[in-house]
Amino acid sequence: MALQQTASQLPPRQTSKTRRKKSSGLGFAMITLMSFTVLLLAALCWFFLTSSGTSVRLMMADTLITTQHRDWAKYLIGSDELKKRVEAYWKQFEEMGEEKDKGLVDIEHKTTEPAAIKKDLVTIEPVSGKNFKGHLVTISDPKKLRIAVPEKAGKGEKVSSMVKRTGAILGVNGGGFIDPNWEGNGFQPEGIVISGGKIFYNDKGMNGSVQVVGIDKEGRMIAGKYKVSELAEMGVQEAVSFSPRFIVNGVGQIKSQADGWGIAPRTSMAQTKDGSILFCIIDGRQKHSIGATLYDVQQIFLEHGAVTAANLDGGASSVLVHNNAIVNKPSSEYGERYLPTAWLVFDHPETAKIKNVWEGLDIRKIDPSKW
Repeated sequence: MALQQTASQLPPRQTSKTRRKKSSGLGFAMITLMSFTVLLLAALCWFFLTSSGTSVRLMMADTLITTQHRDWAKYLIGSDELKKRVEAYWKQFEEMGEEKDKGLVDIEHKTTEPAAIKKDLVTIEPVSGKNFKGHLVTISDPKKLRIAVPEKAGKGEKVSSMVKRTGAILGVNGGGFIDPNWEGNGFQPEGIVISGGKIFYNDKGMNGSVQVVGIDKEGRMIAGKYKVSELAEMGVQEAVSFSPRFIVNGVGQIKSQADGWGIAPRTSMAQTKDGSILFCIIDGRQKHSIGATLYDVQQIFLEHGAVTAANLDGGASSVLVHNNAIVNKPSSEYGERYLPTAWLVFDHPETAKIKNVWEGLDIRKIDPSKW
């Protein structure tokens, strides 16, 4: 015998009040969707059709250009514009490296200072801006710097490891390197490496030109485009390759944020008139610090009296090590990268044990992707 359904088991009747609630809910959803669509269309029109939106779009594209996701920039500006923009930057960097230094640095005056007023060898201070946080390092004696390289062939070395191994006081990442798909082993530099007055690595030949960031035998910072033979004649003691040189004879070469090559983690080097070396290390791609443009770094250096400045490798390579501790926050989720070069500071740099890891190697046969 079938059981009769009780009233509690029967489906509820839809009252007019219930139908009105459903109808009003559907209407609200439609209005919300339409409003979102209108706002999205307005945002896209602003992003692609207005001058202010275009400025933001180009800044985003420049930021992508400095990462391993360079190709993504084509979705913002198109493939042709991406190619033109990259070529324009490299052309600009080449031109910025050609002006000759006027010798504004006064090393002689520095060496005659009374001992009582000599500065600490290393000072570190925080720096910050609208979108970034970082550190400014001052090295009072430029002759205390050496370029360090990996201890073993086949793979780069972390800066913290170089600092600990050599007994350095401080370390900062150095020049560029061959980095296939941004996953390279950090062993093969680009351009030139000079340490202790000796050429450790040179892929340009003696008559080839290279963008260089270095220090000569008098302690003057050398930056810009030079032939390798010129560097040897000038007595350059320490050097790596990177660009651009963006402060020349006390004048900033980057005219605005729009020309600052995007927002990214940065490492840059400068020298003041009294010979002190400055390193600016900016964190990026993180919540506490998105990153800085080269214009931002330029302004920090100019405020601290820089007369020469040049860019070093940045991005995930940017790292500052002091007293065997990492001071900044590298952007890589894996921590420090393995690198071919680093700027190290020593109390007695002449005793630093730094050997040429590329000596005897055929650099044409190095596989920078093999770990």
